[in-house]
Amino acid sequence: MDLQKNKENAIAFYNTAYLGQPKLAIEKYVGNEYIQHNPAVANGTQGFIDYFERMQKEYPEKSIKFVRSIAEGDLVALHTHQTWPGNDQYITMDFFRFDDNGKICEHWDAIQQIPEKSENPNTMY
Repeated sequence: MDLQKNKENAIAFYNTAYLGQPKLAIEKYVGNEYIQHNPAVANGTQGFIDYFERMQKEYPEKSIKFVRSIAEGDLVALHTHQTWPGNDQYITMDFFRFDDNGKICEHWDAIQQIPEKSENPNTMY
């Protein structure tokens, strides 16, 4: 496994889909199967495409910043900062599993909204 290449591909995959081209993201970065663990997204590539096409249509002004990426074995973890309309801000942690051909085949995530107030001075990223 090329860990650096997997990190680059996970970021490119997420960024491509997030900015409105989920079909291209699937074509370039996903293998023969795509297992989805986010309960708001249907399993498989079409569920992924449908979700991100809907998000682009409903929220075209959203933005994403990739804060860090970590790779180990066949997994890549991404830590992102997302800003949505109305200045709603979220931190996500996404995990991608890669197949033996360097293609994404499985995804997990956790999403948390950044609160207006915090009990500590630390950022969530």
